[in-house]
Amino acid sequence: MPAIGKILIFAGVILIVAGLVFLFADKIPFLGRLPGDIYIKKERFSFYFPITTSIIISIILAIIFSLFRK
Repeated sequence: MPAIGKILIFAGVILIVAGLVFLFADKIPFLGRLPGDIYIKKERFSFYFPITTSIIISIILAIIFSLFRK
């Protein structure tokens, strides 16, 4: 049972951090508008794929998780 408790606490911390990111994401000026992000807008269609932003967030999360693993 202690292992389940640790997992639940860790998941709760992750949810709090994700909530804070969503709360303050519009205040980060470069997030979602980096060079390499794909944005196509036509009359009745718009497509947005933040590939560069996704790569940067993935690298940051990999560094953070590797620090917590040790």
